[in-house]
Amino acid sequence: MIICDNLVKIYKTPDLEVVALQGLDLTVEKGELMAIIGNSGSGKSTLLNMLGGLDRPSAGTLLVDGQDLLKFDDKALVKYKRETVGFVWQNNARNLIPYLSAQENVEMPMILTGQAKRERARELLDMVGLSNRRKSKLSQLSGGEQQRVAIAIGLANNPKLLLADEPTGSVDTKTTRQIMEVFREFNRAYGVTVVIVTHDRQISRMVDRVVAIRDGRTSSEFIRRRYADEIAEMKKLGTTDEPMDEETHEELAVLDRSGRLQIPREYLEALGLKEKNKIKVELDGERIILRPPDEVSSSWKED
Repeated sequence: MIICDNLVKIYKTPDLEVVALQGLDLTVEKGELMAIIGNSGSGKSTLLNMLGGLDRPSAGTLLVDGQDLLKFDDKALVKYKRETVGFVWQNNARNLIPYLSAQENVEMPMILTGQAKRERARELLDMVGLSNRRKSKLSQLSGGEQQRVAIAIGLANNPKLLLADEPTGSVDTKTTRQIMEVFREFNRAYGVTVVIVTHDRQISRMVDRVVAIRDGRTSSEFIRRRYADEIAEMKKLGTTDEPMDEETHEELAVLDRSGRLQIPREYLEALGLKEKNKIKVELDGERIILRPPDEVSSSWKED
């Protein structure tokens, strides 16, 4: 669904130049439910804006559903935003029109594209568990309910890709789980690819894959072990008594197309490499060993 190859984004002003993305590589398969995490300033929101057609890359390759976004003119970009991608924002003022009911809000994207379907809006509200609140206005809904309406709006035009920017940033833990269940339900029912941008690492336990971004590049991935879901399903059926592993993710460092590797910051600090820019790399059978230069020098002296 998504291919980012050496993606670069530079913001320029007369007095300043900021590199928000510096050679980011990312691949997202069709039908994935995944999250992109990173600290403030890491480049995750910049990436989301480019995936949504709200901003253009400075260089590199950006393909979404086989479409090259770098070649789009303004007309093609509008068509892409209406038909291919849906949005869910953290700030509900960007998601909802306050004087409309929940159902009218969901119908609005369909009206704008000439596809108004009242039954479709009711179906979406039912899937997010708000069929009994469809006539409620914004002020009558809780924060979690507003966010679930926003998800229904994002899916109103049957997008192939749903982008969510900090969708659980202003709700409690219980509501976060409810919202994530809604994402998973739509992901499974419609096969829509869901990309969630967040700083909340707890979400990593609720999606299939997590990609961490640091300094404008992908640094590591957390892959959800599929067998955890299979064991849970077998337990429901009473066909296994195998214990569930609470840790359902394994972390993988990202190796880009040029063979570059980002080492986790805490590893560098543990080896005393934070202030150094060189490291000894050795191949030992099936392992790659990284050593501080000082350690290598001292071993040579002993020999």
